[in-house]
Amino acid sequence: MTQAGALTAGAEWRRSPVLPIAAGLGYATSVIHIYGLGPYIEPISQSFGWSRTQTTIGLTLATLVQALFSVPIGLMVDRQGPRLFGLVGVLLTCGAFAMLGTASGDKTQWLMLWSLLALATLPVQATVWTSAVATRFAASRGLAFAVTLCGASLAAALFPLLGSWLIGRYGWQTAAPIQAAIWVGIAFPMIFLFFRGAHDRRGKAAVAERPVLTGVTLGEGLRSSIYHRLLLASLLFTFTIIALVVHFVPILTDRGADRMAAAGVAALVGLFSVIGRLATGLLLDRFRASLVGATVFLLPAIGCLLLLTGGDSWMAQAAAAAMVGLTLGAEVDVIVYLTTQHFGLKTFGGLYGGLLMALSVGTATGPLGASALFDATGGYGPFLWLTIALMAGSSVTLASLPRPAFARS
Repeated sequence: MTQAGALTAGAEWRRSPVLPIAAGLGYATSVIHIYGLGPYIEPISQSFGWSRTQTTIGLTLATLVQALFSVPIGLMVDRQGPRLFGLVGVLLTCGAFAMLGTASGDKTQWLMLWSLLALATLPVQATVWTSAVATRFAASRGLAFAVTLCGASLAAALFPLLGSWLIGRYGWQTAAPIQAAIWVGIAFPMIFLFFRGAHDRRGKAAVAERPVLTGVTLGEGLRSSIYHRLLLASLLFTFTIIALVVHFVPILTDRGADRMAAAGVAALVGLFSVIGRLATGLLLDRFRASLVGATVFLLPAIGCLLLLTGGDSWMAQAAAAAMVGLTLGAEVDVIVYLTTQHFGLKTFGGLYGGLLMALSVGTATGPLGASALFDATGGYGPFLWLTIALMAGSSVTLASLPRPAFARS
């Protein structure tokens, strides 16, 4: 049992009130190249005469690199603590994002810039930020995770607006380094002052006082059927949910919606993602996490049914966007929370790194799979039915989990 486990929820928040917020800013940094790229796609493509695929191929590269190194980074976080990774990673990530502004139109150089960005984002992956929060919160861990992971929702709302304004004012090549500098100025001071997990070193005397983190060994966790089920649920879910989000506007326009109207409906996904994160965090602290996750993971399946049966109706489209958003804001929270409950915190970084690999593979391949299915069939109907099947599979997988061994570790 960690020191955090002996505290009430209120006491945990009084002790570390700003840690989840600082971690959330760090988590937002980890997706600056994902949510921040959108406004740059068109001007970059026009500048160099590239296709959209050529312009955005770096995203797939970066996500696959993250998947490859998820477990090693997690193991290093377990040994060294997350603070150093977070501080260095924010500077490296923003610096690499700024370097995109040096693109010259050479395709090899473009891939090299994205390779640099892929490596720079390794120290800011989700394992770093959730690891620190997990060691400080137990009674209110679900809500603390929700606040942290709202960083992605902040990024989705802020980065496109900031990038669009800067591009309009300065051009895309100057906008990239300015955007990176602005974000460093916002995020780095907060992380420097308030981001520290219970396992971070603070000098020789403090090392001896660090709490002993309970839990299974890495080998025990990797051999567990519970872990295998979490891997399967993560892969099935992210393969479909990310593809559903990326293709949501085309799905609506394919069914006759005006493009601006479709974009307006799609904006509800982002709004409801914040609600979903916070609501799920509260539910995880009060009810059995596997059943909360199983229920939440079914919501996009309901949304797909609405699109298939009433997709021409604005109300059905809006309700579908809400269902997708509620789960988009909750899926990582559920997986992180279940990892701590079933395996403890002793090797949390390594074990969650493996799950992050599955999440990353699903993220990298899902949108491409949806595009290929659309090209092969001429519509999104088969993809929506596939999404329903895979969402149901991930839900059943979570529902099958036994009661956790480390419910308040």
